Amino acid sequence: MEKTDWAKPLHQKLTATYFEKLVEFINQVYNSQQTIYPPENKLFTAIETTSLANVKVIVVGQDPYHQPGQAQGLAFSVPENTPAPPSLRNILKEVADDLGAPRNHHDLITWASQGVLLLNTVLTVVDSKPNIHRGRIWEPLTDAIIASASDDPRPKVFILWGRSAQEKANLIDQQRHLIIKSVHPSPLSAYRGFFGSKPFSKTNHFLRAQGEEAIDWLK
Repeated sequence: MEKTDWAKPLHQKLTATYFEKLVEFINQVYNSQQTIYPPENKLFTAIETTSLANVKVIVVGQDPYHQPGQAQGLAFSVPENTPAPPSLRNILKEVADDLGAPRNHHDLITWASQGVLLLNTVLTVVDSKPNIHRGRIWEPLTDAIIASASDDPRPKVFILWGRSAQEKANLIDQQRHLIIKSVHPSPLSAYRGFFGSKPFSKTNHFLRAQGEEAIDWLK
């Protein structure tokens, strides 16, 4: 995390004591007998790939995928040769319906490299135990990341899917940035307003209106 331009604003928002506790938590869980996802070297992939200087879009997820071989430090993304989990399948379906062309890749790193911050609000999970680290340590850090993106003067798009993501709206300057909300792309809720919400074309319309280059969601 210290290798990124997120470090300075995060250290301004959070105390040294918090970071000491965070390092202690990370060491504890990765040195335990439990299987933790993502791999430790992928823990901060989102902010390492998408710098604060380049971020245009922030997609807020919940916590990492909790099955082997899936989580890679980017919300909703899995390695290219890994089958898409249900939420990602629904995201890709909406991409195709919204933009009129399919995206066949499961790895979303090309989105991240274009300025799409794929941020989970909790950055670790135990194998087969979703949400187990919710409320433990991560939320002050990820809230600070969202707030730092909002503080940056360039207009951005915040995509908040589901109730837990939408709770972060109070961290965002809604006068400056566009917030796109819908239900979560999970199969439990996608048919209640995610499908047909057109977040990808809406995002690009806003970016172009601000003089920014659009995201190539099909890449």
